[in-house]
Amino acid sequence: MKIETMKIWAKRAPKMACAAATCSVAVVVLSACGIGGGDDNSAAGAARHFAAAMERQDAGGAAGFTTAPGQAGEALTETLQAMNAEHVDVDVVKPVEYSDGTASFSLKTTWRWAKDRTFQTTSTGTARHLSTGWKLTWEPSIIYPGLPYGGQLREIRTDATPAPTVRSGSGKTFMYLQPVNQIILDPTRTKDVDQSARALARTLAPIAPLVTTQVISEKLAQSQGKPITAVTLRDPDMQVMTSDPDTVPGVTVRKAGKLVMADRRLSSPLEPGLTNYWQAIRDATAGWQVQMTGPGIKPHKLAGEQGPAGPSVDTTIDQNLQLTLGDSAVEVGQPATIMALDAGSGAILGMAQNSYAVERGTSVGGVHPVGRTLDPVFAVVDRSATANQEPTDAIMDRLGLGVQFTVPGASAPTADQPGVATVDFRPGDLNASMMNMGALGVALARSSSGQMSSVAPYVIRGAQTDVVGGQLGELDAATTAPILQAMAVTAKTGDASDLTGAPGLRALVGTNGPQGPGWFVGLQGGKVIVIYCEGDKSGTAALQVAQKYFRIK
Repeated sequence: MKIETMKIWAKRAPKMACAAATCSVAVVVLSACGIGGGDDNSAAGAARHFAAAMERQDAGGAAGFTTAPGQAGEALTETLQAMNAEHVDVDVVKPVEYSDGTASFSLKTTWRWAKDRTFQTTSTGTARHLSTGWKLTWEPSIIYPGLPYGGQLREIRTDATPAPTVRSGSGKTFMYLQPVNQIILDPTRTKDVDQSARALARTLAPIAPLVTTQVISEKLAQSQGKPITAVTLRDPDMQVMTSDPDTVPGVTVRKAGKLVMADRRLSSPLEPGLTNYWQAIRDATAGWQVQMTGPGIKPHKLAGEQGPAGPSVDTTIDQNLQLTLGDSAVEVGQPATIMALDAGSGAILGMAQNSYAVERGTSVGGVHPVGRTLDPVFAVVDRSATANQEPTDAIMDRLGLGVQFTVPGASAPTADQPGVATVDFRPGDLNASMMNMGALGVALARSSSGQMSSVAPYVIRGAQTDVVGGQLGELDAATTAPILQAMAVTAKTGDASDLTGAPGLRALVGTNGPQGPGWFVGLQGGKVIVIYCEGDKSGTAALQVAQKYFRIK
């Protein structure tokens, strides 16, 4: 913060008085190193303290140097919060003190944000010498010229239009941005939180019966006193309710935009990953704008930039198959997740799970014990490693089992689920994700068709999957052929022999003890089907999901 100075002498007296005598009033420009510049008891000192408080983004401190601290504090708080700047630089320019106890000054304010975004303005103001010292005459125009009472400056994000869509493998819209209504309950805005939770659940019952009082109460407990979003509804859903949620104490309805499924019958654990990828495009193409707002006036743009819209997201998802996968998992009374991949390319064609798996929190990248499922694989890998004098880990990696995949458009591994161990080959203690099992199935399917190399799963065209912890690579028929033969036997006379409607099926089936989890990895009809179930007799549950899939596909 600095003070720019100059000297001025001006006449300032009524015309009739000056007709009788020459009347002059001293006008003193305060110097930073001269009279009053560093003096707290000067107009320049008051302006300097106001500017310093603004640079600290201390609204109350700045307001204390004005003639109306209450009004100024409220207005300055609103603008500082709405601008949300990383830095604010305020320079006091040409402070002029008059002998009649008034003064004038200008403020050059520079608002700064990340990515070298700046907004600069020059405002003017006056000051008065009161019994308590010099005070800046409060006017909103001190913040910005022409700012009305009750107005504010705000910096907002702007998004390019039209918004990108997420497209299926056929090019049809799979997900798109739609206006939605967030039903928010703020426990600090109601005297009786439990009563508000019950009232909100009753209001939502016609359209969201699963959002019960207990569900709302659990969300409130987890939020530790912060507002919660009870549910997000589309505009047509709002018409179904018989009462207005806004009437419930503590509840507000906030308009927002959300990426949603074009076909409301569909849902997928891939949604969060696809949304994150889509949001990254929105963030990369986002612009910004500084606006002036006020009572009764439309927001007025003062500065900002906005570039072109980003590209749409092209996926490999088959919408019809996605619906089939959802129908296959829904009837099993325990957590079940199913994924389909193209057997030649590794493209993910769809992924679905039932409500039990959703409640369980089963994720795309989560790793789970494989139990007896991969016994045929382990036996062959052990023999191949001995015969070729090669580490078992390297063979497992090439089959897709000893590596970790980060698939753009799918959920990435989290800190508590870091992936699959790539050392110490322990058949009885191996964990794998559905992506690992899918990669194994694709590697075996490719080998059976003469494509002797493994590939990583992917769901967004042109977005490369990151593979860490090992390397995929060339496949050896001496390794893959015995595994494929064992899978054929399992489908013909083994645990998968009761499955119908799946000619040419080759499968791996197994559990990790009575409580699971249970796995199914099947190759059939140019697709790889991976099923993961949890709970009692989960291997049988996985076969039930598989049978439903083969029946309706």
